[in-house]
Amino acid sequence: MSIDWTALGQVTAVSVGVTIAVVVVFALGVLGLARFEGAREDGGGGTSTLGIAQAGLCFLACAAVVAYGIYLIVPQFH
Repeated sequence: MSIDWTALGQVTAVSVGVTIAVVVVFALGVLGLARFEGAREDGGGGTSTLGIAQAGLCFLACAAVVAYGIYLIVPQFH
């Protein structure tokens, strides 16, 4: 039995890369929520809308990546 170390390394690299990307996008979503809350406290309307739009898009992107991962893992969805 031989192990293809190259394939294992590629899977590991892709997994780590995607995990870092999802964490960064999620952090940008949290930053958008903070911008929304800060603008709401200060009474700024334009920044508030931008913050909630940023948060919504980032969280939607994270949900899409997680849903795609579940789709790839669960064979009944294919």
